[in-house]
Amino acid sequence: MRLLIVAVGQRVPDWAQTAYDDYAKRFPPELRVELKAVKTEPRGSKTLETLLVAERDRIQAVLPKGCRVVVLDERGTALTTMALAQQLKQWQLASDDVALVIGGPDGLEPAFRERAHQRIRLSDLTLPHAMVRVLLIEQLYRAWSVNANHPYHRE
Repeated sequence: MRLLIVAVGQRVPDWAQTAYDDYAKRFPPELRVELKAVKTEPRGSKTLETLLVAERDRIQAVLPKGCRVVVLDERGTALTTMALAQQLKQWQLASDDVALVIGGPDGLEPAFRERAHQRIRLSDLTLPHAMVRVLLIEQLYRAWSVNANHPYHRE
């Protein structure tokens, strides 16, 4: 099984990339994590709808065929760490690739968001995109550690 993190936006601060890389290398070979950064549509005189459609097209171009699409959405379902661990276990049992999609500065195109298999929320707080990448991969690692009875997670 592969976890694919698809994030709109190609540039993140060095601290965020370092933190992301640190967690990414901790995953076992049977649970690969891959990051696909897609270009943010340049803002300008374009309408919001045009921007979101262009970003949607870029996202769809990197999604593996038949993968489960999970979007991060402020209106999505809030999960505890234990609930995310259970969800990860279900994804692994299904053995389908899972793409977790982080939208751009204006979010995700509404129809794409609605068609996703799941919508989850990481926090009630507004977070910078670089922080979302780090928080997401850390929580995925934590969920894996719970399922593997690894001592990383403590309750």
